[in-house]
Amino acid sequence: MAARTKTAKDRPSYRCTECGWQTAKWLGRCPECQAWGTVEEYGAPAVRTTAAGRVSTAALPIGQVDGRQATARSTGVDELDRVLGGGLVPGAVVLLAGEPGVGKSTLLLDVAAKAASDEHRTLYVTGEESASQVRLRADRINALSDHLYLAAETDLSAVLGHLDAVKPSLLIMDSVQTVASPEIDGAPGGMAQVREVAGALIRASKERGMSTLLVGHVTKDGAIAGPRLLEHLVDVVLSFEGDRHARLRLVRGVKNRYGATDEVGCFELHDEGITGLADPSGLFLTRRDVAVPGTCLTVTLEGRRPLVAEVQSLTVDSQIPSPRRTVSGLETSRVSMMLAVLEQRGRISALGKRDIYSATVGGVKLSEPAADLAIALALASAASDTPLPKNLVAIGEVGLAGEVRRVTGVQRRLAEAHRLGFTHALVPPDPGKVPAGMKVTEVADMGDALRVLPRTRRAPRSEGAEG
Repeated sequence: MAARTKTAKDRPSYRCTECGWQTAKWLGRCPECQAWGTVEEYGAPAVRTTAAGRVSTAALPIGQVDGRQATARSTGVDELDRVLGGGLVPGAVVLLAGEPGVGKSTLLLDVAAKAASDEHRTLYVTGEESASQVRLRADRINALSDHLYLAAETDLSAVLGHLDAVKPSLLIMDSVQTVASPEIDGAPGGMAQVREVAGALIRASKERGMSTLLVGHVTKDGAIAGPRLLEHLVDVVLSFEGDRHARLRLVRGVKNRYGATDEVGCFELHDEGITGLADPSGLFLTRRDVAVPGTCLTVTLEGRRPLVAEVQSLTVDSQIPSPRRTVSGLETSRVSMMLAVLEQRGRISALGKRDIYSATVGGVKLSEPAADLAIALALASAASDTPLPKNLVAIGEVGLAGEVRRVTGVQRRLAEAHRLGFTHALVPPDPGKVPAGMKVTEVADMGDALRVLPRTRRAPRSEGAEG
């Protein structure tokens, strides 16, 4: 008798739990999404045909769909409303991710208290702290409300039970990686658990018309922890950024189904909590009565928002064969490029053998090319020990040939500088309409830009120092 042939039903199959890719044999790494250890065995699905079923809601012409159900409600925090596109939409799920200690819980506790009212209850569920710890923070930042409910839970079924009991209009889950479902194997924070917990909370939000804010952890590379599917499922993804040694915090929209993704909210973290900054430019400036060599101002764009920032440079005689190059708040590669352009195109030879330190004020990070001209002028001013004219801002990208290139949003940048009282600006050619009463000088290359430095210079600090 012939041996029984193994049918497709008896043959094991394997599937990636991250992206759903299927294969007939086990692999350590998924060829589709490049994830390690996600290919697991599962029973071969039987081939079935899905019959047409009863529809839950009849399809309507798009003009007859009621758009008022997607009207946003303010969170009580203007800067967060700016990033969200006006506020929280009923049924929307927002994922807020950031480094540990950046202030996520402080911000959301403040939102929870301000959004709570007689008609809209707020439920704050913490899985990382005890209820008493959250109460102490609420006392410190004055985030107390009779309509704000607090629960400390790590079980998904218990969280869903609280939703039935409280019936909130806003749910804050801190954090989604700490909650687990008893129906799913695995520790809290695993890919299967995060997928199940997020899916259950999203279904509850859509069914109840409840807005949900989820706190997400990040990996050491800065990416949101857990499966990438989590970012696809939610409606809004926000990134909370900031240096823990600085006061400034930025909330940046990464994904937003209800608004633009190029908005940025600015906050200041202090002992009494966190507050929004409608005009944060003052954090990045140092007001002086006398101009100082090695400083130059520029206007950077954070999303749609222009911010005036200050670049500082210092050059000193080097005591070692290889001069130091220290940078804070700037990209090292861009500073090195500006040094090369100044030495080759600007004929400033004093920079190659000196220690150079460049930094920004207030913890702001300048990464866009529009800050190139300000970096170059600050370095040239420090090398010649000559201050730039007061109330001057420099905007433009500098190429390796020494040319000054156009950048986006020049008119918005000039309007912000004029609003803060700056009267002179260096910009690339053809800047468009400029503010009335502001002197705008168009510079085509570094030679034109360096002419703003006064011809007279201070006495050298050490004998034999080059200009």
